[in-house]
Order: sequence, then C-alpha cells, then structure tokens
Amino acid sequence: MDDRSKHDHSGWQAVVLAARERARSRQALMVERFGLSGDVQYDWSMDDAQITWSRDGKVFLTGRLTVIGSVSAAQQTWLWSWANESLPHAALGDMERVRQFGEENDYPVLPWPGFTYDPELVAEARMVAASVLDAEGLWAESMDDAQLHFMIHDLALTA
Repeated sequence: MDDRSKHDHSGWQAVVLAARERARSRQALMVERFGLSGDVQYDWSMDDAQITWSRDGKVFLTGRLTVIGSVSAAQQTWLWSWANESLPHAALGDMERVRQFGEENDYPVLPWPGFTYDPELVAEARMVAASVLDAEGLWAESMDDAQLHFMIHDLALTA
C-alpha cells in the first residue's frame, strides 16, 4: 500500500507545514534551553524508553523516548513502530494515536504499516507524528543496517 497519489493532497500538506514549523521551533528551543550541543554525551534505552544527557560523566537531563519508526538501509523501507512487533512495549508510547489520526483524517501514510523509503516522506511522517503526540524534540540514531527515529518527551533537569 504505497500510493503517493492518494497521499499528496492539500490537507496533508497543510498538516505537514504546520508540523514542520512546530518541530523546527521546538527542536531549537530544546537544544538552546538545555544546552544540548558541544561536549554533551547521551545514553538511551528502548527497554525503559529513556534517554539521558551528561557532561563530564554527570547526568544533567533525562527524557522519555517514543520510537516513531525505522528505516532499513538494505530493504530501503520505512516501518512504523506500532507495526514492529520486535520493539519493547515501553518504547511505543502513544504511537497508536498517530495511526488513528491518519485513519480519522484520511492521511494514508500514517496507518500504513510501512512504505518504500523516501527521505521527504519519512521526514513528513516523523514531524506529523511528533505534532500529534506533542513531542518536545526529534532524534535519530543510525546503527548497523537501520536508522531509528524517536520523539523526546518529558524532559527534566536533574539535580
């Protein structure tokens, strides 16, 4: 089910435009507010859906992760996290709401389990998902043959 002609309509484009602007401003605010540049290290876990940032070995920020989906480099496909049975339940967050939003608003790419990889479509899907779930930021991690895409929520400074 990979029919881009049904996907490219004005309603989707308006949602994407709003989500893109929201993601850009939220991402910039997150990086600036918490100082997430320079000598910052991070550690993450899908098992408990957590991410921490540290400087000089001292954790200063924690957050909750939600896996949006993944790209397989070998297969050149995108797979939504809600359709990936190998992911820990904690890492899925409220991703079912993203699928439902797509069904309710006739945005086919959101309820498709996966689709042929297209960088622009993946970017759009990530940003709309982040908007639907009110994420504070977006993040991606490349490993082996996969690229994982996450939302960041519930950021909290540690004492």
